Amino acid sequence: MFIVLVIVLIVWFLSALVMVLSILFHSSKGTGLSDIIAGQVYSNISGTSIIEKNLDRITIVSAVVFLLAILALMIIYPQGTIAATG
Repeated sequence: MFIVLVIVLIVWFLSALVMVLSILFHSSKGTGLSDIIAGQVYSNISGTSIIEKNLDRITIVSAVVFLLAILALMIIYPQGTIAATG
C-alpha cells in the first residue's frame, strides 16, 4: 500500500505543477469589460492558435489527472484513518 501511496502522491504533485505552469503560460487577457467584449469578438473571428489549443488541452488533462489523484488519495486514506500527531 505504501508504494501505491507514493505513486499517487508523485502523480498528484506533477499534475499540480504542470497545471500551474500551463495556466501561467496562457496569454494574458484584458480585465475590463470592453476588453472582454472586444477580445471575444476578435478571438471568434481570428480563431485561436495551435499553441493556445494545445495549452488548453494540457491544462484540462492536468486538471483531470489532479482530480483523479485527489480522489485516489481519498480512497487510500478515508476520513479518520490518519492519526493526528503532535
